[in-house]
Amino acid sequence: MKTLYTPTPLVSHPDEVRVISKRFGQGAQDIDRYIQLDGYKAARKALDMQPDDIINEVKASGLRGRGGAGFATGMKWSFIPKQSEAPKYILVNGDESEPATCKDRLIVEYDPHAIIEGVIIAGLAVGAKLGFIYLRGEYRYLLEILERAVADAYKKGFLGKNIFGSGREFNILTHTGAGAYEVGEESALMESLEGKRGLPRLKPPFPAIKGLYGGPTVINNVETVATVPPIILNGGKWYVAFGPNEKNGGTRLTCLTGHFNKPGVYELPLGYPANKMIYEVGGGIPNGRKLKALVPGGSSTFLLTREEAESATMDYDWFAKRGEFLGSGGVVAIDDQTCMVKVALRIMQFYQHESCGWCIPCREGTDWLKKTLIRFHAGAGQNKDLDQMLYLANNMAGRTFCALGDAAAFPTMSIIKKWRKEFEEHLDGRSCPFETASSREMALA
Repeated sequence: MKTLYTPTPLVSHPDEVRVISKRFGQGAQDIDRYIQLDGYKAARKALDMQPDDIINEVKASGLRGRGGAGFATGMKWSFIPKQSEAPKYILVNGDESEPATCKDRLIVEYDPHAIIEGVIIAGLAVGAKLGFIYLRGEYRYLLEILERAVADAYKKGFLGKNIFGSGREFNILTHTGAGAYEVGEESALMESLEGKRGLPRLKPPFPAIKGLYGGPTVINNVETVATVPPIILNGGKWYVAFGPNEKNGGTRLTCLTGHFNKPGVYELPLGYPANKMIYEVGGGIPNGRKLKALVPGGSSTFLLTREEAESATMDYDWFAKRGEFLGSGGVVAIDDQTCMVKVALRIMQFYQHESCGWCIPCREGTDWLKKTLIRFHAGAGQNKDLDQMLYLANNMAGRTFCALGDAAAFPTMSIIKKWRKEFEEHLDGRSCPFETASSREMALA
């Protein structure tokens, strides 16, 4: 039985700067409407530009990968060799599986042609003739929207052997995963797309040299690709001016979830004060409670205390100076009635379940951390378990083929270090001060 599609509700705030989301809710899924809203103008402009000029414009924009890593997009494109015996590919990573992150789906849902146009421009920049758009398995309900957009682009002559009547060729194929967190990692994504089990590859070689099907490959997140058309249309200097500096250019879609009065996806400029984001854009914490912790960019990031969160700015530099990460745009507010031991346990349950099992530090580390946290939360932990968990997490970080080990280790380390007192309150058989006996029984079941 086909599931009925219900559009995602849209939210707004006066401080939003609408670059990526400007066509949301305006019927841009229809190609004619998209064209009316300046669609495909950037692709036509790029056809008259030299490949290096396209790349330099993207470099000038300060655009960095919006999937979480934050690598400079123009720099990544420049790594693709100009001459290659193997075909070159553009691969869009739509496997948005980082917990708390839910912004790429809105682009697919409300503005799919922006993705297609961005892929075309990326192909022109590096000399690729084929692009793939890979959606996570749980987003199959959006596949019909995306495939219809691709089909309409072919009908208009924007894709195929003679795009826009230019004599150049570019094609796009869509593909969906099977719901694995692991294939959000770029090399595992390529393995999955090639029909193999989604396990990470050993690097080097890196995708820019030997990627999909052995050819040089550009891999970008959905939001990153959808940001390229307005940059080409209006210029890199126009886009970078929205952010605080040349290394933190533009805007990004930010997902406010958890204990916010006004959850939703908002487009905010980089460098936006986290304090305003929490209390003005997000409406503060419900029921008169206080903020205890903030997940700044998906569950794999270091958590912030209330004091840290209220003094932060949402840009790459602020977090980099602390040795931390801005992440994927998934911001979670955690109120003062939430048990941080339970938060650490819930995060670890996810990563233990999603570990592919290839790397021993990740496979064994996530399992032992989950078991220890279950015992600790039930009041059966020991004081030495705290240092043991930190030891395990430290030995996972940086010792796995992909970043899943890091993703599990970083939040665990930050929670234990910053809320150690809460962990100590669970010692000596003491029950969790935030939960009833029945809820503990359910957690252990």
